[in-house]
Amino acid sequence: MQHIQKTGGWALVPFLVFVLTFLGAGILLNDFYALPAPVAVLLGIVSAFFILRGSTEAKVAALIRGCGDSKIVTMCLIYLLAGAFATVTKAVGGVDATVNLGLSVLPVQYLALGVFLLAAFLSTATGTSVGAIVALGPIAVGLAEQSHTSLPLLLGALLGGAMFGDNLSFISDTTIAATQTQECSMRDKFRVNILIAGPAALVTIGLLLFTGWNTAGTPENLLPELHAASFWQIAPYQLVIVLAVSGVNVFVVLTVGTLASGAVGLATGHLEVLSFGRSVYEGFTGMIEIFLLSMLTGGLAQMVNEAGGIAFLLQRVSKATRGFRSAQTGILALVGGTNTAIANNTVSIVVTGQVVKEVSRKYSIDKRKTAALLDIASCVVQGLLPYGAQILILLSFTEGQLSFLDLWASAWYLYLLLLFSLVAIYTPLVDRFLARQPAAAPAVAA
Repeated sequence: MQHIQKTGGWALVPFLVFVLTFLGAGILLNDFYALPAPVAVLLGIVSAFFILRGSTEAKVAALIRGCGDSKIVTMCLIYLLAGAFATVTKAVGGVDATVNLGLSVLPVQYLALGVFLLAAFLSTATGTSVGAIVALGPIAVGLAEQSHTSLPLLLGALLGGAMFGDNLSFISDTTIAATQTQECSMRDKFRVNILIAGPAALVTIGLLLFTGWNTAGTPENLLPELHAASFWQIAPYQLVIVLAVSGVNVFVVLTVGTLASGAVGLATGHLEVLSFGRSVYEGFTGMIEIFLLSMLTGGLAQMVNEAGGIAFLLQRVSKATRGFRSAQTGILALVGGTNTAIANNTVSIVVTGQVVKEVSRKYSIDKRKTAALLDIASCVVQGLLPYGAQILILLSFTEGQLSFLDLWASAWYLYLLLLFSLVAIYTPLVDRFLARQPAAAPAVAA
């Protein structure tokens, strides 16, 4: 079998072409989502054929090996199923029912707390922070105007809740990418993740409770007119969460969840057999970009790896690392820095996953903790980026009433999540927990 010749640091140039193309297009066009990420990574692959040494046959073979790697294929299939579940459940009214249920029971003086909890549940159930923000953003802005509640406070709570769910959800693309790249089960990653994110969320809840308790004179009955929420429309979300936490195979979880949503839609008249099938396919196509990105990035990573680029980068990272705890801090910095450059938390995880896994192995960091830190770092940075999708969408709802600096001041949960991540790194609490818990099978069997 032919292999690409070792070129050390030069092997990283195609990877830099990808990152700089994606970053440069975002800066020039003032839109980090204008150029689809798969196109940017394709340019990196093309450059690899010119820059890396070796025969064309060897490069093609490496590209195909990377694209067809079992972890990459598994990740891509999970993306498709997650897209189908999210789209079908939304089509049967699951998102609207969840929002209505949450808002119908909110005490008005605790609007910010209610928005945080509702966003957390919605993003955990749907696997997307952007989806929760799009669903709840206009409502939060309207509530702030009617109740004279602080707009930055409500939107900061919405941002925090949305990123909480994105970080923890079993069907979030960041969770899928983190567990697959680190060969960790989703359930194990969740257990470690909740040890870090849980205290951050509880402290945030406490702060929002205190803020609401000290709010005087807030008018009552300011909630918008709501439709009655159906238990059956929300049930598929609850089913998926229960099955996933119970350790059921992720393919089974998403398939059962999609079928359950379809059954609800057929029973309630929201869907017909053909429209159910179209919704499933729509969910598939909605994941095409991340599907292609993961597959092509896997191919590029394999080419760079065989040329010695990953080994070179690992050597450089190792020189800057002083031990077990600083290696974990380095993981946060590496993923966070990459996310800052390309403004996409899933891409950041996919891009840095191989290097992070090698650092984790070298310094004997439990892969369950590594997967959690990988996801957390990307979510913290993504949630605070002024040019990230989450903040841009939130600010668009305010029509110029708010700046990202105002939003930063109220993004309490994200700062607390970073704080508790450092606590998990520099104290033995999480490590002791992991020492008592045997690891489950890899994520595909979760």
